[in-house]
Amino acid sequence: MATSRILVADDDEAVLESVTWLLQENGYDVVPANGGAACLEQLEKKSPDLLLLDILMPDADGCQLLERIKGKERWRALPVLMLSAQPPEEASVRSLGLGAADFIRKPYRPKELLARVQAQLRMGALLRSTRMALLRTEEALVRAQQDADSRRKLVDILHEVTGDLSVSELFQILVRRAARALGVSHCSVVLARPGDPQAVVVAAYENPGIQHLTVQLDRYPELKAALESGQPVLVEDLDTHPLYDGVRHVWGIEGIEVPIKSVIALPFSIDRGQYGVFLVRRRRDQERFSPADLEFAQAVVTAAVAVIQRAQMVESTMADNARLEQLAQTDPLTQLLNRRALTERINAEMERALRYDSTMALLMIDLDHFKQVNDTYGHLVGDDVLRDVAQLLHDTIRTSDIVARYGGEEFLVLLPETDDEGAESFAERIRAAVEGHGFASESLGTPLRLTASVGVAVFPAARIESVEDLFSRADAALYRAKADGRNCVRM
Repeated sequence: MATSRILVADDDEAVLESVTWLLQENGYDVVPANGGAACLEQLEKKSPDLLLLDILMPDADGCQLLERIKGKERWRALPVLMLSAQPPEEASVRSLGLGAADFIRKPYRPKELLARVQAQLRMGALLRSTRMALLRTEEALVRAQQDADSRRKLVDILHEVTGDLSVSELFQILVRRAARALGVSHCSVVLARPGDPQAVVVAAYENPGIQHLTVQLDRYPELKAALESGQPVLVEDLDTHPLYDGVRHVWGIEGIEVPIKSVIALPFSIDRGQYGVFLVRRRRDQERFSPADLEFAQAVVTAAVAVIQRAQMVESTMADNARLEQLAQTDPLTQLLNRRALTERINAEMERALRYDSTMALLMIDLDHFKQVNDTYGHLVGDDVLRDVAQLLHDTIRTSDIVARYGGEEFLVLLPETDDEGAESFAERIRAAVEGHGFASESLGTPLRLTASVGVAVFPAARIESVEDLFSRADAALYRAKADGRNCVRM
């Protein structure tokens, strides 16, 4: 698999060298660029998989450079991760609005930088593969339309299956519309793998109630032949075609009268290892299938498979995007929300509090002397303790409350509809819960005992007009709690 190429543009030699070294040590092909001009020069040579771009550089404004890059079609899909020492609310809003994929503040934390780089590379690769697959799908649809003798009928069939439908719904629509276009009484989709003794009918025009009917492939030689050969099967007359010699003998013994005269079996395969046959049949009182009918049926199936693949691809892409969004908002160690995600929730809650004349509180919780845990028992035990604290907080809060990890051994709790008295009481409950809890670790026999200091800020309040003001007020209260001896709550 090719190594991802990352272009790092920064005028700070120390930052440029450290980021380059960190990424190279983790297996990436890194191209350093000292400044904006060097960045554009490297982009012209070869477009990277990811660009790490400093916002402030002497020879270029990073945001203006970002806008210029995003203005060119060939770089529009390039994911850009912005680096800046500016306050995140000032820099991130501007850069994200111009098309940046993410923002990270200097001085960066190596693990966080690597995690965000990996997330953006995965997203970039996913989007590129999706675009290519969609392009191939569109080309397949165009070819199918051009090759079909009855273009109007084909477009009519495809028109109904290009919406937001599940695969099973697409199968049902396809058999119905294809049966009408071909003028047949029997049309079905049968799923099986080459060599399987049985197959499953997932959709049938002649019986819409059939969705998962199991059939023996020995009784349907046209299905078996199409699956094993991977080629279309045209049977103009069941009474004379050699494919049915053995089956006709069985029909005679069992006294079975088959009302079908002519058959087309078209094999197909879909992503994720799904194989099947598109089966159309005509009764004895209808005209036999001709090579022209086979050609049109092939065009329908080719286009149908492309539509189904696109439906699966869109569904998979949406699921992957949801997972990436969840990762972007979640602290990897504790699985709590991170500060970025909580900031968005606080913004919304502050607007709600003002609109409905209500109150809200923010608790900033810091574990006392946590450094001693890492120094004495090691960081693995420290990580176990942090996960345990996260679970304790999650179990203590109300369903309407939100808990997040601020960083290190600090946690945040957002309490909607909570005034000063309620916030102080709740903070004391959390403090007591931490003090009374035995924090276990797989490597320790005896549970650890810890305490926590809690700072509380309530909104609305004087001189609190933004999320940063609220954070500052809670942080100041936490500082007082630490100064007053720790293991206490301060407002």
